[in-house]
Amino acid sequence: MTYWTNKVVMITGASSGIGKGIALEIAARGANLGLLARREELLNDIAGEAKTHNVKAVSAAVDVRDAEAVRAAANRFRQELGPIDILIANAGIGTADHASRLKPEHVAKVMGINVLGAANSVAAVLPEMIERKQGRLVAISSLAAYRGVAKSAAYCASKAAMSSYFESLRIDLRHSGVGVTTIYPGFIKTDLTAGRAAKMPYLMELDYAVKKIVSAIEREKKTYAFPWQLATIVRAGLIMPVAMYDWIAERNSFRE
Repeated sequence: MTYWTNKVVMITGASSGIGKGIALEIAARGANLGLLARREELLNDIAGEAKTHNVKAVSAAVDVRDAEAVRAAANRFRQELGPIDILIANAGIGTADHASRLKPEHVAKVMGINVLGAANSVAAVLPEMIERKQGRLVAISSLAAYRGVAKSAAYCASKAAMSSYFESLRIDLRHSGVGVTTIYPGFIKTDLTAGRAAKMPYLMELDYAVKKIVSAIEREKKTYAFPWQLATIVRAGLIMPVAMYDWIAERNSFRE
């Protein structure tokens, strides 16, 4: 028996990247999966691969910005798999726009998926978790949540908002039996980072990052930021004088 054996885990943004990696990793450890993303064919492929580990997997092609559709998907997962033990709110997108080219509709899309999508996902599972007095909410945030970086205004704002949202949930739910974990990864080799010419410090292989995330959830960490080298640098930025931070950040754009 492992931490994941027979647990029902709902994962958003499960069709690729970190979401797919987590899904297959925890399926191998015995978890039953409720997979949610927009791309149905990819989701079905991942569900099929997960089932080779003798676990159950159900997929739902849903846009996380649609609160009613997310709720319906969660109801379906509960009906076919049982009560949802863990939500992994992973769905997210990013843009690479200089302030002079940043369009309101781009900001709205990023905030809609990264923040409201996470809120919709929480709303779809939390009442039942509170009723059962058990469960865990996991947010896949980013080290970009700590401070703004070049050409990433919408993305940084969305991750900062997501992190604050889950921190507030953690405080509210302290005595409910429902735990909250917020993960702050650095750069990971996924579709979001592919094709960039800029050198990304401490760039991690997906499998390595996934194992780190899964381990943090197993240990029921409240927060987990990695890799430690980059997390230390980012945290140092919180106490830097503004002029110093601006000078450094201007010369280090990772969105090229």
